[in-house]
Amino acid sequence: MSEAAGPGAAARDGPGMPDAPSPWAEAVQAAALLAVDPLGLGGAALRAMPGPVREAWLALLRGLLPEGAPWRRLPLSVEDGRLLGGLDLAATLRAGRPVAERGLLAEADGGVLLLAMAERVAPGTAAHLAAAMDSGEVVAERDGLALRAPARWAVVALDEGLAPEEAPPAALLERLAFRLDLHRIAPREVPGTVAIEAPGPAAIAAARARLPGIAAPDGVTEALCATALALGIGSLRAPVLALRAARAAAALAGREAVTEADAALAARLVLAPRATRLPAPETDDPPPPEPEAEERPKDSPPPGEEDLPDPQALQDMLLAAAAAAVPPNLLDGLALAEVSRARAPGKAGAEKGSPLRGRPIGVRAGEPRGGARLALVETLRAAAPWQRLRGRSGSRIEIRRDDLRIRRFRQRSETATIFAVDASGSAALHRLAEAKGAVELLLADCYVRRDKVALLAFRGRGAELLLPPTGSLVRARRSLAGLPGGGGTPVAAALDAALALADSVRRKGQTPLLVVLTDGRANVARDGAGGRARAEAEALQAARALRAARIAGVLVDVSPRPAEAGRRLAAEMGAKYLALPYADAVTLSRAVRAEAA
Repeated sequence: MSEAAGPGAAARDGPGMPDAPSPWAEAVQAAALLAVDPLGLGGAALRAMPGPVREAWLALLRGLLPEGAPWRRLPLSVEDGRLLGGLDLAATLRAGRPVAERGLLAEADGGVLLLAMAERVAPGTAAHLAAAMDSGEVVAERDGLALRAPARWAVVALDEGLAPEEAPPAALLERLAFRLDLHRIAPREVPGTVAIEAPGPAAIAAARARLPGIAAPDGVTEALCATALALGIGSLRAPVLALRAARAAAALAGREAVTEADAALAARLVLAPRATRLPAPETDDPPPPEPEAEERPKDSPPPGEEDLPDPQALQDMLLAAAAAAVPPNLLDGLALAEVSRARAPGKAGAEKGSPLRGRPIGVRAGEPRGGARLALVETLRAAAPWQRLRGRSGSRIEIRRDDLRIRRFRQRSETATIFAVDASGSAALHRLAEAKGAVELLLADCYVRRDKVALLAFRGRGAELLLPPTGSLVRARRSLAGLPGGGGTPVAAALDAALALADSVRRKGQTPLLVVLTDGRANVARDGAGGRARAEAEALQAARALRAARIAGVLVDVSPRPAEAGRRLAAEMGAKYLALPYADAVTLSRAVRAEAA
């Protein structure tokens, strides 16, 4: 490609270019557009493991940026003082007065900020990044200083997640125009295409100068919004970012206005990766009648709009372009969109504070007692501004009790999954064998995550604890295999027993997760007496107690035809409802893993 040609032109009429650009060609186009308008497009989420493909894309982007543009890497464990700015400890000790230090966000002004391991970034760090991207500046009031500095940069979020559920925070992803998946690109595809696809720095600089004068016809804006709506994209930022990408493509191609090809490129690169549903099939409704000739506006169209098709045809074209670019596996995990995203395999209980171990989350004032660790640098930082008032002499530093800082950590507690299995006559008649099979698969998944597992069975007049919380998968399987079926359905007694067991688990510092497999048709009350009306009322009362105790749970309806009883019981429990006829083992495993996270 010549330096004057843009990526949109390459996708349309470049020599030897196929109709559907390769994944690497699409990634190169995104890098070129980002280099033209880094601040307007926000950046890119780069899903790839460390390797030659990712390094080649980063090197390409860095080569297209203006010479001397900052290029800063943001580590995962960065503290607020280094991120936002704060007290320069060395300079403060030398001067005997507070001296401010610029943070990483201010240092990256006018360049690119690389966010390492973006799928594990702390929510507080993501909030700071989002606030700076919205305002264009970083504001910090800490260590007795009030700091305000410009912070205008693009973010490249390096997403190294192995599972589809692992992703950078939504607040950050929403502000990044591009979401590139480089896993599908082999290293051998990279060297031969860089020189062909990538424009030169001179073309990027010329496009950057033309960008403010690029016109965007109203029809393009409406078509991009309609395409986003058809793909199930609820955020208004997506069509705005797509329009900016289309204007950057027009500037790179040397045009004065956005054309159909520019809009199609923006739909593929910006809207398609955000799709949450496939477009609805076309209907046979007749098109709206054309307006009369005398009703048409007599004014000439804006520059470039005379080359566009009619609005409906443009919308259909953009929708087809975006739908064709949707990866085939992108919509696989959307059935569990309402479920919290899962964590990596391991102990995935609730987070809790710890003075000894875990992920560092900052410091606080306090004395290093009971095993708490002294934060030496932060202690010196707190004491430094007061040395002149304390009459410091020589190189000695006076530290008082109020200056002491200790480190804070946050760790995830161990999860104990409690299985409550309905072994009553109705469940045994219907699908007890299949329910046992589902529990077997869930037990295996809990074993992979090193969770504790407990097993409750309820039938007849009450509930029985077959297996207290244990890490032995063999014991759990044996207890499940020997579970007989028959008798009534004492749902209230089962939920009471599950609540008591969950409470004991919580007192041990673990996080309980309740998985109930039942048809929900209670017919035995707490005292063992029959009567469906009373049994159902007590079951709902016991379910409300679980919800009040904030016990996370999943209710799996094992009846052959899911009825309202199971849904109502799950709603009263505040639990996720899954019907076994429509939930295979993989779906059940994902739901339980996500609830555990």
